[in-house]
Amino acid sequence: MARENGDTGRGETWKKQVDDIKKIFDFKEVLGTGAFSEVVLAQERLTGRMFAVKCIPKKALKGKESSIENEIAVLRKIKHENIVALEDIYESPDHLYLIMQLVSGGELFDRIVEKGFYTEKDASTLIRQVLDAVNYLHKMGIVHRDLKPENLLYFNPQDESKIMISDFGLSKMEGSGDVMSTACGTPGYVAPEVLAQKPYSKAVDCWSIGVIAYILLCGYPPFYDENDSKLFEQILKADYEFDAPYWDDISDSAKDFIGNLMEKDPAKRFTCDQALRHPWIAGDTALCKNIHESVSRQIRKNFAKSKWRVNVVYCRRERLETNSTFFKNCSSHSTPLSALGVNSTSSLYHIVVFLN
Repeated sequence: MARENGDTGRGETWKKQVDDIKKIFDFKEVLGTGAFSEVVLAQERLTGRMFAVKCIPKKALKGKESSIENEIAVLRKIKHENIVALEDIYESPDHLYLIMQLVSGGELFDRIVEKGFYTEKDASTLIRQVLDAVNYLHKMGIVHRDLKPENLLYFNPQDESKIMISDFGLSKMEGSGDVMSTACGTPGYVAPEVLAQKPYSKAVDCWSIGVIAYILLCGYPPFYDENDSKLFEQILKADYEFDAPYWDDISDSAKDFIGNLMEKDPAKRFTCDQALRHPWIAGDTALCKNIHESVSRQIRKNFAKSKWRVNVVYCRRERLETNSTFFKNCSSHSTPLSALGVNSTSSLYHIVVFLN
């Protein structure tokens, strides 16, 4: 029997007490594991509905309960058709269980590679959905801070499936001054002001969307170097190009759109509202020419996965402690910022949901 608990002070409850979660959910299979938790495919016994349940041992949370309550309260406020929803929270004597909306369409890059036809217009449609969702977050006073292709999932396997934003592990409510200073994110997608360790705002998300749009149109990242210091220098200078021949068939409107999002000065950078009004998003300037062959080839080359290459290992770790080593998803393009000499402390402690 589940009992509600966790009053926020406004008459709201955020978790339900349960002795045995498996009396409520039938656990099917493990979808993914992290350093401190695992995500399980589960069916609710009463309704038959399927969910992704993140199981977090309480011993990993000891001493940080108030921070958890604050962050989950924020996550429960988020209701948007393009954002993976936190449906419920259960607590047992030994575990905390986050009941997440199940999305089954796979990752963004997988879908693009599998397509036979892919155009600027397809990319524009994707970015419009991301902008709409992030604009919603910003109006709620929430900054995602870790937008990247790996966190964009398709709702279902259908060709016309909507895109969903996942992983709110680094999301943050803006304070009264609307600025933050914690160095966090994934280096290839992080804004210059974050790397410069300057106070920053929701404009960092708009930069990341610009980077994603760039990749969607060519298949490779705008910033890359085997040497992390040189990579950081490129980002700090906003030093990127629209290289031939990869960009020869891409419209000037697309390049203008990206340039306004990947603007070094956050005060001049497009907001989500401005980006949503750009002709490449709101008009008909996005081209319908098939660019699948070039883009998919570059995605395979630059964003290796086991299904595309052999002997490529992706590691996923979660940061569950404040004022300590900064753990984030790591691949050839995502090194923890603390490992690169960027100080990272935070008043929040984060729950990261991995659905794959």
